[in-house]
Order: sequence, then C-alpha cells, then structure tokens
Amino acid sequence: MEYSINQLAKLAGVSTRTLRYYDEVQLLSPKRTSSNGYRVYGQQEVDLLQQILFYRELGMPLDEIKNIISSKDYDAVTSLQSHLAALKEKKQQMERLIANVEKTIAASKGEITMSDKEKFEGFKQQMIEDNEKQYGAEIRETYGDAVVDASNAKMMGLTAEAYEATQALSQQINQSLKAAFEQGDPSSEAAQAVCALHQQWLGHFWNHYSKEAHLSLAQTYVDDPRFKKYYDDIAEGCAVFLRDALQIYCQ
Repeated sequence: MEYSINQLAKLAGVSTRTLRYYDEVQLLSPKRTSSNGYRVYGQQEVDLLQQILFYRELGMPLDEIKNIISSKDYDAVTSLQSHLAALKEKKQQMERLIANVEKTIAASKGEITMSDKEKFEGFKQQMIEDNEKQYGAEIRETYGDAVVDASNAKMMGLTAEAYEATQALSQQINQSLKAAFEQGDPSSEAAQAVCALHQQWLGHFWNHYSKEAHLSLAQTYVDDPRFKKYYDDIAEGCAVFLRDALQIYCQ
C-alpha cells in the first residue's frame, strides 16, 4: 500500500512539516515522487517511520537515529527488541513513580503512614537506573562491580535529608564551578573550594575515598563526551578546568 504525505502524516500522528524535514535531512525519504511532484511513501518507509518514532519516544536525537538506521549492521527485528526492552524498563519506572504518588495521596488523607525513606525511594531508584543506563558499562569496567554495587546501595540508603543535600550540593558545585572558571585559574582559592565540594559530594556515594580514584574520575570528565558535555554545558571548557583544578587538589 502507498500513502501520500498527508495520508502518512495522519496515520502516524505527525505533521507533514515533520515528514518534509525528515526528507530534507535524509532521515526518511519517500519511495518515489509522483508525476505531479507529490511525495509517495511505501511499506518500507512506513516501517522505517515507525522505528524513527520509537527512537524519538525514547528521547534520542535525530542525528543519532540517522546513524543507527543508516548503519550497515542495522536490523529492524533487533531494533524492535531493543525498543521493547527500553519500553518495559520505562514502564517499570513509571509504575514505581505511580505507586509512590498513590502512597503519598493515601498518606496525605491519613489512610496510611509513609516514611520519609519511602517518599524518596522511587526517585533514588530512578537516579540509579538512569546512571546505569548512561554510564554503567564504563564505570563498572573502571571501578568493578563490587564498588559500583556498593555505591548504589549507599545511594538507596540515603535519608530524605541526605538525598536533598546531594541535590543541593550538586547545584552548589555547578554554580561555584562556573564562577571559578570565569576567574580562569584552576589553582585559585575558588577553584580549590569547588574541588573540596566535589569530594564532599562523592562522599554521599563512595564508601572509600582516594585521591587516585578522584583523579581518575576527573580524567573521565574530559575523556568521556557525555561527562564532558555535562560540565561544558555550564560553560565551554569547564570539564578541562575542573580536571586541572582536581589535579592540583589531589597532589
């Protein structure tokens, strides 16, 4: 079966502008163009659009989607299995948050008693799972399963006050890092104060601190594009600046 751009847009629940843009960036091109100049999409394009929308639902940027589906190793069935696993994980996350909200409502009505630990259980579990998804393979290879599992267990054991403190401390580090970076000297008092805050933040997650491990993590902030982006989003060059400051701090 073949579809015009209007028909496919209606079928998929997207705009014709979106489909035109996908064609423009060579993400999804029509099967052919009719004699009157209209785009015509076939079954292969319909299936590919479904895959693209799956990836978009998971929050993946278009350039990454393009790299995946244009790869010579791309396999639609394997991709669908990956989508299914990701969606099941997302479902579990949502179910935990729903259960947490339901408990909170019941507690607010006086129907049950909810401990402070329970109030933050879902959020802490979500944080661990997000971290595992983004960085799990690398940090486990670098530090080993035992260290990472112990760190996750420590995170789950945080009290409500400690959990809130980690969030506030993280914001303080970022704000202080930006201010120190603007001074331009990683050996400055401001930069070294950021390093001390960073060590304090690590204490919420690490059972044992060492300068060597701290330096190794600092280098990861520069070497790993995902970590580098996190700090460079504060200000371009912050990742290298923090690494340099920590090299001085950990001497």
